[in-house]
Amino acid sequence: MSRRIIALFAGVVLATGTAGAQEVKAPWPDSLSREAKAGLAVEMARPPAPPTPEGQRARIDAIQQEVGARRLARYRVTMREETIAGVPVRIFTPPVGARPGAMLINLHGGGFVTDAGSITENVAIAALTGYRVIAVRYRLAPEHPFPAALDDALAVYRALSVQAPHARIGLYGTSAGAVLSAELVARLRAAHLPQPAALGFFSGTADFSRTGDSVALFADPAALAATLGAYLGRTDPASPALSPGKGDLSGWPPTLCVASSRDFLLSATADFCRRLDAARNDARLLVYDGLPHAFWAYIDAPESDEAMAAMARFLSAQLERKP
Repeated sequence: MSRRIIALFAGVVLATGTAGAQEVKAPWPDSLSREAKAGLAVEMARPPAPPTPEGQRARIDAIQQEVGARRLARYRVTMREETIAGVPVRIFTPPVGARPGAMLINLHGGGFVTDAGSITENVAIAALTGYRVIAVRYRLAPEHPFPAALDDALAVYRALSVQAPHARIGLYGTSAGAVLSAELVARLRAAHLPQPAALGFFSGTADFSRTGDSVALFADPAALAATLGAYLGRTDPASPALSPGKGDLSGWPPTLCVASSRDFLLSATADFCRRLDAARNDARLLVYDGLPHAFWAYIDAPESDEAMAAMARFLSAQLERKP
């Protein structure tokens, strides 16, 4: 039985018949948990998303609220809406109150056109680390191409750096948020500003000038290029500001890279991790077997719990290091 890959990069759950996703002939492996298989079946059964950005955003927001509500209740994390430096944010506080003196900043996924993770990427991280998490709800393409989202992320980062030293700020993101997180580090370095203590680069790309083998296996390259075009605008894809992997990576913050074996950004994630390692940075790669792109952001299963726990351990360890 053929199955279609599920992906959140384009801000749409790509299920049967949606957005030209590639056929994946192999069934889900037996090693997946029962919960993971059930969650994947639910996502595959969803009807195709509307073709307009407005329709996609409404669909993805409904999924965020649905999955997010379960996670907020499970972890007893509180969420509130605020504005920082003129940018809307969601702030997550652990059930026993946030640990003082440090914080985490999240840049959510969603293909740059939707918010596909500002709740679901952060609830478990807040609970497991004990830190306050600020999710930046940056401006979206196609209305706001590069560098609008990056400008918003920088504005929030600079405002929050007044509250905590940079050595006590961690930055992470999934999918489009991973891209933006790496771009933010590159922007800070170019401006000779202090960079965060840690980077979580979860299923992204740091080089828009090329695609890897996993795109050919698990995505429709033409559809992906069209989606990315809304974000890139007229910027040269090879520019280090847009593709940090093509710039100087020496002295990059410790970075955890996470992907999965059926992730269409597996190649790009692994490639960036290798480049960081070659530049003598602390760069670590975790790959989860048999699961699709950004599964932790929308599938409730033991595998997602394991991925979130690994992310939380890494971020906590970096923020707790003594200078």
